[in-house]
Amino acid sequence: MLGFYPRKISLYQEALMHKSMHAQAKSGASLNNERLEFLGDAILDAVVGEIVFHHFPRKREGFLTNTRSKIVQRESLGRLAQEIGLDKLIRRNEQNQTHNSYLAGNAFEALVGAIYLDRGYGHCKTFIKKKIMRRLIDIDKLAYQEVNFKSKLLEWCQKHKVTLEYVLLDETKTEDGSPLFCSKVMVGGHECARGKGYSKKESHQKASRNALHRLKHDRKLHDEIVNSKHVTN
Repeated sequence: MLGFYPRKISLYQEALMHKSMHAQAKSGASLNNERLEFLGDAILDAVVGEIVFHHFPRKREGFLTNTRSKIVQRESLGRLAQEIGLDKLIRRNEQNQTHNSYLAGNAFEALVGAIYLDRGYGHCKTFIKKKIMRRLIDIDKLAYQEVNFKSKLLEWCQKHKVTLEYVLLDETKTEDGSPLFCSKVMVGGHECARGKGYSKKESHQKASRNALHRLKHDRKLHDEIVNSKHVTN
């Protein structure tokens, strides 16, 4: 699966340990893959960002960001985890109801974190580039595939039963006279992100994309929204 022999197998065991197992280390600390998931998320962003940067030498920042987002989004990582057989190795309590794509995607990030601690950044890059990108992802096709971030954010809100609202903050004009809209997105009563575009629809899409990114990386905000009282009927 990896293309190399692990040195410290305990890291990989930890990467495959879901918190529902309630396992503990000898020190008494909780033993699960959440910390490795945090680390792997950052490493994955860096590696995929570097690969996308070199693959599209003439594309601008917005295009590169969107392409990276499509590759590292939770659903994509869940699919990749299943394709390499990682989902079958995860240890979890069978009564746990976590969505499979999230469970597998989280484990994939934790695996990257384990590789980084065990063998370093170079091995992470080789694993992602040779075992994942070349074999399982058509980067050119994916890059130009349209993603409806507003729809994805709506799905997230429906899943967690929280409200979703878009508010127009400003409408100005650019130097050439084109209209420019700035909108914010409220999730569960919390301002989650903002976005600008040449139409209200585009500003909503960008705000939604930024919101999804923040909800993935900002655990505190994620928990505040999920536990908020601004729920849907």
